[in-house]
Amino acid sequence: MLDTSRGQAPAPTEEPRGCLFALSQPPLMIFLTVIGTLLLMAAVHDLFLL
Repeated sequence: MLDTSRGQAPAPTEEPRGCLFALSQPPLMIFLTVIGTLLLMAAVHDLFLL
């Protein structure tokens, strides 16, 4: 490929984002909260109502 950087240093790359960054996203946290609540409700139903 043709190098068009004209001697400039390459732009710094972003650091890789790990699992904690993914867990900090609000849509994922809302989804996990809903799923956790449903599992908790099912467990309480099984333990106390059946």
